Amino acid sequence: MENGFDNRHAFTEHLAWTSDSPLGLEVVGASGSFLELADGSSLIDLISGIAVSSLGHRHPAVLDAITSQLDRHLHVMVYGELIQSAQVRLAERLASLLPDELSVCYFTMTGTEANEGALKLARKKTGRTRFVAFERSYHGDTMGSLSVTGHSVYRDPYEPLIPGVIFLPYDDIDALSVIDSEVAAVITEPIQGEGGIRVPDPQWLKALRSRCSESGALLIFDEIQTGFGRTGDLFAFQNSGVVPDIMTVAKAMGGGMPIGAFISSPAIMSTLRTDPPLSHVTTFGGHPVSAAAADAALQVLLDENLIARAQEIESRVRSALEPCAGVVEIRGRGAMLGMVLQNASKTERAVRQCLDGGVLLGWTLHSDTLVRIAPPLNIPWSVLDQALETIREAVEQLSEPVNRP
Repeated sequence: MENGFDNRHAFTEHLAWTSDSPLGLEVVGASGSFLELADGSSLIDLISGIAVSSLGHRHPAVLDAITSQLDRHLHVMVYGELIQSAQVRLAERLASLLPDELSVCYFTMTGTEANEGALKLARKKTGRTRFVAFERSYHGDTMGSLSVTGHSVYRDPYEPLIPGVIFLPYDDIDALSVIDSEVAAVITEPIQGEGGIRVPDPQWLKALRSRCSESGALLIFDEIQTGFGRTGDLFAFQNSGVVPDIMTVAKAMGGGMPIGAFISSPAIMSTLRTDPPLSHVTTFGGHPVSAAAADAALQVLLDENLIARAQEIESRVRSALEPCAGVVEIRGRGAMLGMVLQNASKTERAVRQCLDGGVLLGWTLHSDTLVRIAPPLNIPWSVLDQALETIREAVEQLSEPVNRP
């Protein structure tokens, strides 16, 4: 009950659920690395709203930017028709941090919308219709993004989807030969997230870049989860030496506010201006409040050197959990990590025990032995160490020693 309003009843009766057993925790506040619950308890947020709250919750610089923009204006016009300082400052800052091939932004509200825009852009630029994507990939739940998502569990209930999509095994150089002159674009995550925190061989990414260049297909990197320091680089592609033709971003971009973007070169982006004009539009994309928050969040990320801090997070997580009985493997890079346990039952019990112990982790039935660990990049070391001790105790109590690969 909050101010006389029964939140739990309204949640049960009037909010659409997407599972039969939602967590149902009532959040009344959030600050830094903690969520505050209605029963007076708090949780260490070790999943950051699925890699969104990389600066923790309610960072002061982000709040100041939001407040300042509220005093200027909210929505004023459909995207791209009026000059709005919050949008153009953010676009300029991003361009200054990216190669020339990625210097023009089209702002969206969400990651899946960014991927939709990228797919449309690729078709319009190339005049081709086919796409190549990868098994176990995840690119969003709208129809276009779902069509290039390589998980049948998501796709099957909504088929038929967009035709002409070929799925290849991830991180398999030999399979890339099917990318030909009929393919408009290849879309991939430089590190798969929902697919199990899978880091490919850098040589595969280089071979993929070469094959796309040879065939004339555009290369789209979905950096919606990997972007903005999560993997120990500002963007994951920078670790590989491979530059995509189009990059999509969202999640951590807004410091907790909804915003995304697809980013490309001036030559590719200019395709959206003609035949017809306004060939891709959005009402709320790059909302000025979200853009102001995103600009402030990016400044904090750079000023506080949080990108390098992601690497220290990885080191601490590996040191604490890799020796644990029951841990099969720690996957990932930077602060985008996955802990693989022995079986689904023990994984579910370990996650529940951690929740009871005050630590919120990421786990789904679709990745039933993998627990995602993605803390805020500025989490205090003492808080991270406390959370890791809770995880270690839960895993060791439920598991037997295992042979690691």
